[in-house]
Formats: sequence, structure tokens, C-alpha cells
Amino acid sequence: MGIMDTPPLPKPPTTALAPTTRMHSLLGDIRCLIGSARGQVARAVNVGLVMLYWQIGVRIRIEILKSRRARYGEKIVRTLSARLVREYGSGFGHRSLFRMVRFAEVFPNSEMVSTLWTQLSWSHLREIISLNDPLQREFYIEMCRLEHWSVRTLQKKIGGMLFERTALSRKPAELAALELKKLREEDMLTPDLVFRDPYFLDFLGLKGAFQEKDLEAAILREMQDFLLELGAGFAFVARQKRIQVGTKDYYLDLLFYQRRLRRLVAIELKLEDFKPEFKGQMEFYLRWLKKHEAAPGEKPPIGLILCAGRESEVVELLQLDKSGIRVAQYMTDLPPSNVLARKLRDAVRQARQSLTFPASASSFAADGRPGPVRRTWPGRR
Repeated sequence: MGIMDTPPLPKPPTTALAPTTRMHSLLGDIRCLIGSARGQVARAVNVGLVMLYWQIGVRIRIEILKSRRARYGEKIVRTLSARLVREYGSGFGHRSLFRMVRFAEVFPNSEMVSTLWTQLSWSHLREIISLNDPLQREFYIEMCRLEHWSVRTLQKKIGGMLFERTALSRKPAELAALELKKLREEDMLTPDLVFRDPYFLDFLGLKGAFQEKDLEAAILREMQDFLLELGAGFAFVARQKRIQVGTKDYYLDLLFYQRRLRRLVAIELKLEDFKPEFKGQMEFYLRWLKKHEAAPGEKPPIGLILCAGRESEVVELLQLDKSGIRVAQYMTDLPPSNVLARKLRDAVRQARQSLTFPASASSFAADGRPGPVRRTWPGRR
């Protein structure tokens, strides 16, 4: 081979950037490892803290607050706290110690605590143990677990009285406990846990007189906040959904899909109080949706009528739950928090009382006189 026959020099490799690419890939992998390790460490620390705080609460509760020196309990706890703060820091102040005692009172069973520490942080538990109603506490525990609420979200839900606004809170305690048990053991979410009454729509900024189209337009404009108020699992489908029957067209205000319930949710907006004729309109929409829109395997569509007000007796007489229809009030202007809280608690108490009936003639007290018996109406919610 002569000089003129010398083969050309090899071209630079097309993979010149490969080392940089490999570096980015390696960096990404290491970041994932670090993030995973930090998560595991954080979970391990949380488990240790939750168990430690529970054990401290149990010891103080048994050895001091329940002993013959109980009247000196607070003074002793303050003295104990001062010693612990000097040795271990401000995390063991007297308020923290009493919070640990409260934790032990609310959850006296160590098996329950071992379940909680895998689901919630100590910051979550501090919010929950401040609640007095056991059903309320269990509701927020399960919703935190199911929807992965942050501590801030949990605080917001408690402050917005989410539990009191669900149909679950209005059931007798025994039935509500059974529903929460299903949620805990089977992740079975029911409409009574999803829908609420009233809905807070103060974020829409509507003041004075407005029309239905204004309400609808405001909801679409603030859809993110509206979805947050509806709750997790809702997906927006359509506005003014066209329903064609024969030669006529009808229009449903809003259509959503609820992933956890696996069903379409039709929403009608009304500026007036609920009227019985609204039931027929919603039933018509739901039957059309079931026939033409529901996918195979989905549950039947459910309807939500949002009204400016509602009379409980009218709603009960219509037995709307049998038609898959919910009625709720919406509020675009919230009253003071203490007034709202009182109204919601009164509504819960009255609803629970309405689900009981007097003793039957066959029930008698120990002295032979008729005694009170609390039962629930079959099928009533």
C-alpha cells in the first residue's frame, strides 16, 4: 500500500457526550438512593418518637396522675419537665408532657399505637388527640391515611369542620363506627364519607345578587379551589353537559367523575331553596347518564343538588338516597366561625336524635316499667 493509499483518519466518536450522560444518570441514581435513605431514616425516627412519647405518657399517667398524689400531679409534671428540659431540651416542656399523657389516654392500646406510627407522624397525632369525639378522631386518622394529608391539610380540614359536614357524622355512633371500620379494613369509601353539607364556596368572591350562570362561571374560574372543597378523587368532566332526548336538548350544569367511588357525579346549581321538583330533574339526568355515559364496571351515577338552602323534612320525605341524589347547601359568605361551629354541631345532634325512636311496648326496665330503647330506623341515613 502506497502513501496515496493510506486509509483516512477515524472520525471522532459520535458518543462524545456519553460520559456526561452517564454522569447525569449516575447523579440521578445517587440522588434517589439518598432520598430513599432519608425517607427511611425519617420514618424510623418518627416510629421511635411516637412510641417514646406514648410510653412516657403511660408512665406519667399511671405512676403520678392516677396515684394518691393525683392532686399534686400538675406540680409534679412541671418539676419533672424542668429536669428533662435541662437534660434533653425544650421538647419535654410541661405542655409536651401533658400532650403525651393525652396521647396515652386516647390510645391506651399499644397495638393501636403501633398501627398509627406507620401511618401518621407525631405532628399529625398532636392535632388528632386534641379532638374529643372518638368517631371524629377515627375519621381524620383514616382520611389522613387514605388521602395522604399533610399536617397543614389536616389542620385546615379540622378547622373547616369537615367531619361535621359529612353525612357520616349525622349517623348514630354504632353505624358510623361500622362504616369507618370498613374504610379502615377494606379502603371502602362511601358517599357518606365523600359528600358534605354545607359546601363552603366563599373563595368564589360572589357578593350581593348573582345569577346561576355567575355561580357556574365563578366555579369554573376557581376550579382548583372547588375541587379541593369537593374532596380528593374528583375529576372535572364537562360544563353544561348536553343531554339529547328525542328532539329536545337539556343541559346539566356540571359533570364530574369520582375515582374512589367509581361513578359519575352530576351537579346542579340552584340559587333558591330546595324544591321537590328538583328531584325529578336530577333523576332524569342520572338515568340518561347511566344509559349513555357510564362505562362498563362503573357504579350508577350519583347526583348532587347544591342549593341556597334546604328544609330537612322535605329532603327526608322524598327519600332521595334511594335515587342516588344528595342535597346540600352552599355558602358563598361564611358566618363567624363560632356561629358556624354551633350550627353544625346542632345539626349533627338533631340528625342523630331523629334516627332514633321511642321504646316499644315490649321493652321494660328492671322495675317493670317501660324503659327507653335507642334503635335506628332501618335504611335511614
